[in-house]
Amino acid sequence: MTSATAPARTGQRPASGPHREQGAWFLVLPALLPILVLSVGPLLYGIGLAFTDSQSGRTTATQWVGTLNFRDLLHDTLFWESFRIGLLWAVGVTVPQFLLALGLALLLNQNLRFRWLARALAIVPWAMPEVVVGIMWRLVYHPDAGILNETLRDLGLGDGRDWLTGLATALPAVIVVGIWAGMPQTTVALLAGLQHTPRELHEAAAMDGAGAWRRFRTVTWPAIRPVALAISALNFIWNFNSFALVYVLTNGGPGGRTRLPMLFAYEEAFRYGQFGYAAAMGCVMVAVISILLALYLMGRLKGGDEQ
Repeated sequence: MTSATAPARTGQRPASGPHREQGAWFLVLPALLPILVLSVGPLLYGIGLAFTDSQSGRTTATQWVGTLNFRDLLHDTLFWESFRIGLLWAVGVTVPQFLLALGLALLLNQNLRFRWLARALAIVPWAMPEVVVGIMWRLVYHPDAGILNETLRDLGLGDGRDWLTGLATALPAVIVVGIWAGMPQTTVALLAGLQHTPRELHEAAAMDGAGAWRRFRTVTWPAIRPVALAISALNFIWNFNSFALVYVLTNGGPGGRTRLPMLFAYEEAFRYGQFGYAAAMGCVMVAVISILLALYLMGRLKGGDEQ
């Protein structure tokens, strides 16, 4: 009897149905709970706050005002100006950041001496907190003792200037810092994509007489295109939501020339105490980011269907 029933026992299928789904949710729950508590919960609370007149230091109860904050926001020229600056900042950082990171990734993918050292040095900015990066670059841009102005004086290119307080130079100067600080993560992502590109394809293209540019266009780029699109989309979102770096460098000045939307919302909430109005700004920014993400995902899905 024992030998006759053994094959039946060994051939039993694993548990399926509701019990298996419950086990899967039990395993996912430790990772899901922090997201719900620290991300989804505050997001829902902020959305609800946007429809109230919540302010700091009030002695009366918070009232429900409906869409009043959003109607006021439509006529707030300062907010929309900060929104325009935020888009300029996000595009101005993301595009050069990607191009420079792509060139650096292509270089680090070659068989160079001390390549390991070059790769380690390339990710140093990534390991530095944004506050430290901001303080360091404030010293670089210092009008009197900064290394940038000292170099310009030594080269006879003028007496230098105060880069972070000039109306024409503040935003470009901050964009340079954003490119430098965010380039390592883009480089690492692109380098990972390059290392998964079969070398046989490059060798076959070289044997067919294809030059470096043609090999990049026909072999390299199609292989890393999904990674490039993904990291570019994430970089744009991260850059648009930047706060700490610009806050340390310029605090939104001079004259609001570097006041990004996140900085504007922060000032409304914690400097002027307009929590409901600041929450409405946050909702608008979340909506814009959601639309951009939806367009990106639609493009990815359409590209996958065509392939």
